[in-house]
Amino acid sequence: MATEYPIDQDARSEASRLSLQTVLFSIVGLWLTYFVLVTMRGAVVGLELQDELLWRRLVVCLAGAVFTFGMWLVLRLVDSRSLMVKTATALVVALPASLMIAQVNQMVFAEVQEQVYQKYAEEQGVVIRRDEAGNLLLDIPPMRRGGATPQPGGRAQTGEDGARTFVIAPAPRGAERWRQLSDIALGRYFLLLAWAALYLAMLAGAQARTAQAREERFRMAAKAAELRSLRYQINPHFLFNTLNSLSSLVITGKDERAEAMIQAVSNFYRHSLAEEPTEDVALEDEIALQRDYLAIEEVRFPERLLVEITLPEQLERARVPGMILQPLVENSVRYAVARSTTPVHVTVEAFAEGDRLHLVVADDGPGLGDAGGGGFGIGLSNVRDRLRARFGSNATVISGQVEDGGYRTELIMPLDFNNGR
Repeated sequence: MATEYPIDQDARSEASRLSLQTVLFSIVGLWLTYFVLVTMRGAVVGLELQDELLWRRLVVCLAGAVFTFGMWLVLRLVDSRSLMVKTATALVVALPASLMIAQVNQMVFAEVQEQVYQKYAEEQGVVIRRDEAGNLLLDIPPMRRGGATPQPGGRAQTGEDGARTFVIAPAPRGAERWRQLSDIALGRYFLLLAWAALYLAMLAGAQARTAQAREERFRMAAKAAELRSLRYQINPHFLFNTLNSLSSLVITGKDERAEAMIQAVSNFYRHSLAEEPTEDVALEDEIALQRDYLAIEEVRFPERLLVEITLPEQLERARVPGMILQPLVENSVRYAVARSTTPVHVTVEAFAEGDRLHLVVADDGPGLGDAGGGGFGIGLSNVRDRLRARFGSNATVISGQVEDGGYRTELIMPLDFNNGR
């Protein structure tokens, strides 16, 4: 029974989101930078009451960080949507957040503004106060003999003692109150949009990295499937030839040779099936597998097959694709030994040049003759496809007939001693 394993969409979406730590770091970084810059500006322009302003500014920044975090909670709901939707959401959500920050700013700094008015009043010898309606009033004492009375703008009233009172700032009401709030909120709005732009940029980077990793996994899965498919083409082809040979031995009464061949086939398949089809193997194991295969063929051609294998000790642990040599060795047996009436040498050689590993399979048989082109059917094509899937353009296959007869194939690939892919 086949089991279906659905893709967890929520897990995939979660993987492409920014971590909470990254989001908090960006928010704290934004408001900390704002706090430092505004404080430096206040010191440069010489604002008074710096101690009073400092802690209140910190309170506003903390409130701003909280509202920005709330803005992120809304933005993350559209993380997987289009850029237009995310941008529109940021533009809309930043508006109420900036208004709330502006409201906190007014509440926190209102008392400081009154202190500034009172200090100014003391320096000028006047009285600044608010009436019950919230209007800001300026009380000027009676004019002294020989002195001049200040003439501030605004409506003036004269008291019984000769003092004059001016309304210098009416209590904000209605549209005026919103105008003041909007004026403060406008700066915070663009500050929040700057953070939103940073967030969306970081999110796009995270999603791009997730998509790249997913694409790499899919590519590796496809490559593994391709390698598995290519390698599995070998076994039926080889098994077909072997069964034909066994049938011939039995029919001709060569029972001992048939028994020896069955034992050799058993060893070959036990060795070949022990490895994962898509994994690399040690070169000494690959050579050992070819020894098993050639032992089978030596039962079929005891007088015609002469084998020579050269494997330097320093290359025994080099990694190669599993069973990469088997189609080449099989071709030599099929097209050289089987079609010849005289002994044929089949050689397998490994050597290194720099960082490249060279594997050569050659024979001195009659060559292709009428067998067709240089592809030997699926054998050589299979090898080319596997090397292309495994190494891409970093591997080369050189094959062709040699001048004095026979056929030679050379595989050139990166020399690698690592145990992993």
